[in-house]
Amino acid sequence: MTLASLSLVVLASFFHAGWNLLAKRAASVGPVFVFAYNLIACVAYAPWVLYLLAQGRIIWTSAGIGFVLLSGVIHLAYSLCLQRGYQVADLSVVYPIARGTGPMLSSIGAFLILGETPTGTGLLGLALVVAGLLLIATQGRLAAFTRPGGQAGLRWGTATGGLIAGYTVVDAYAVKALGIAPVVLDWFSNLLRFFLLLLLVLTNPRRAIESMRGHWWTAIGVGLLSPLSYILVLAALTGGAPLSLVAPMREMSMMVGALMGMLILREKVGPWRLVGCGVLVAGVILLSAS
Repeated sequence: MTLASLSLVVLASFFHAGWNLLAKRAASVGPVFVFAYNLIACVAYAPWVLYLLAQGRIIWTSAGIGFVLLSGVIHLAYSLCLQRGYQVADLSVVYPIARGTGPMLSSIGAFLILGETPTGTGLLGLALVVAGLLLIATQGRLAAFTRPGGQAGLRWGTATGGLIAGYTVVDAYAVKALGIAPVVLDWFSNLLRFFLLLLLVLTNPRRAIESMRGHWWTAIGVGLLSPLSYILVLAALTGGAPLSLVAPMREMSMMVGALMGMLILREKVGPWRLVGCGVLVAGVILLSAS
């Protein structure tokens, strides 16, 4: 993996952790919040996509359209699942479980579907990344999952992780094999989600407007950061970085999230979380070197 690709994935991790912290704060709004930040994303990134359209750089094929539609549906399920998880459980449980489950499944998908060859160093790095995430989530105590919301967080986190694996493999194929520009794939995926969620909002628009009161600035933050964090990852894939390394390396965002929780939210960070961060960093180093 080149230094440029590594830099893109690291930067994406900071953006990803940031928008998840914002999404957690608006967890009570539910699907309407997902609709709101998809609206922001569609408006904010439209000029970039329109520019590419005007330059004639977008060539549509039936396979490309199919993958864009599939990506949009999986991303919608992911967004709703994640937001529901944040409603019923702690960020420190849902987020790491989702991010830990995703790379395992997406790496398997890369090996089986995309034909990427696993290496011993890469597999060890992946194992360390997952182990680090679990230490951060549980602080070395499996009993953390027995607390109120712990099991719910495990269920929703695992389901979200499965969807992460699904869209990671689908989108990687779209940008690597079909040559779809990352921003184009993400924007049309957002547009599809917008229209699907619009049907829900129109059933009771007054209630939707009321539920978003006080949350629009948060939606703007998520709407800007969420697509950007993913576009950077897709750009790394377009640059030739293998999915089996990019997918687990993205999970260093959990380390960033833990640090943000300590520095910004003043959360207590015990020794096991610090150990988990160290294990996770070691895993990332091994993955980048494999």
